[in-house]
Amino acid sequence: MKLDVNLCNNLKSIRTRLGMSQQELANIAGVTRQSIGGVELGQYAPSVAISLRLAKALGCQVENLFWFEEDLPEVEAIFVGSAPKQQQSRVSLARVGDQWIAYPLVGNDAFRIEMIPADGETVAVDGFPGISKLSHPPGETVAVSQKTGKSVRVKGFPSVSKLPLASEVATQERHPAGEAQSQIGTNKVQVRLLDDIDKLHNTVVIAGCTPVLSLLARATERWHPKLRIHYRFTHSTAALGSLCRGEVHIAGMHLYDADTGEHNIPFVRKALTGKSAILITLGVWEEGLLVPPGNPMGVKTVSDLVEFGATIVTHEVGSGSRMLLERKLLEEGVPLHKVKGSDHIVHSHQDVALSVVSGIADAGISTASIATAFGLGFIPLHRARYDLVIIKEYLEEEPVKQFLSILGHQLVRSQLEILGGYDTSNIGEVVANI
Repeated sequence: MKLDVNLCNNLKSIRTRLGMSQQELANIAGVTRQSIGGVELGQYAPSVAISLRLAKALGCQVENLFWFEEDLPEVEAIFVGSAPKQQQSRVSLARVGDQWIAYPLVGNDAFRIEMIPADGETVAVDGFPGISKLSHPPGETVAVSQKTGKSVRVKGFPSVSKLPLASEVATQERHPAGEAQSQIGTNKVQVRLLDDIDKLHNTVVIAGCTPVLSLLARATERWHPKLRIHYRFTHSTAALGSLCRGEVHIAGMHLYDADTGEHNIPFVRKALTGKSAILITLGVWEEGLLVPPGNPMGVKTVSDLVEFGATIVTHEVGSGSRMLLERKLLEEGVPLHKVKGSDHIVHSHQDVALSVVSGIADAGISTASIATAFGLGFIPLHRARYDLVIIKEYLEEEPVKQFLSILGHQLVRSQLEILGGYDTSNIGEVVANI
């Protein structure tokens, strides 16, 4: 039978997963090996009788073997960040509140250690010139459950742009003031799903800068095997901005307000106008300067960086580490621009450590646990409380409940304690209601 160009098949992957050769499958199904090869290569479409025989031989349903490309379920989602440069782009998906959010898998965001599998691909974008419009009315989501096979349309989703965000948060991110809010409302994309929508519903999204996020994700997924944790590495102010815009369930932050002597709470109060949230502490960590093993320059304070001509790397504006460096320099009367390398920006704690290890920099702000992990010297400057900020309405969602339930587990405490530089005695404690 001539192949329908829109017909897709999963025959080879199911066969190889079961450890069967083409000939073995052909013998069981009562067809020729050439038929098996032709179907797997997409050269022709099998008859109904052959399709049923193949499904029976592989112990699955015909729908697991063959499908039409246009039958893949699609959802309308809000695309995080600037408009995708191409109509098809890999994304991760999660349900945050009452809308789908699409996170582009581009550059460093496409990897942890291994490449991250995509949940879907964008097929149409609304609100950008030259790209096709959505096939469904604005505010309506069309999804298909792979368990029930039924289509679901949900209307009346609020625009993310209506979520309040303090100007001081927006302006410290990578786009001009006001642009984030106006853009998020128009970044609607149509996403063709590549995974079971029921699985995507059971996802928690966390933004923050601590590498412990990946550790928490693995520990939680071991305890709740059906739960998925999607974490996005970004600095504290950007994480808070993502929470304000409805892009994530939880924001991790370690910002210190020198005027009040409080961690995180003043910043959340300013940003979350009109929203209620709770802050749950993850622990207290040691922040300070990473230096080469043995501290060959003999650096003791941030002013020594200038005196000894040390080269540093710095974090982005809005990050807790950048604010710590600026505050300590101000206390010692040293302008930031006087420090060599102060315009060299890196985007993670690992990048700071790697810069010192490779000799690119003589110092940089990070944590005691990172210094231990990379075998570097450490000069303590501050004990910061790292909190998880959660919009209260998300506390009723089952995936969020499951994630929070793991915080007090000995598995998590042990993992954090062995890192070093963490005080976990109050982990899971609610430190503020806002």
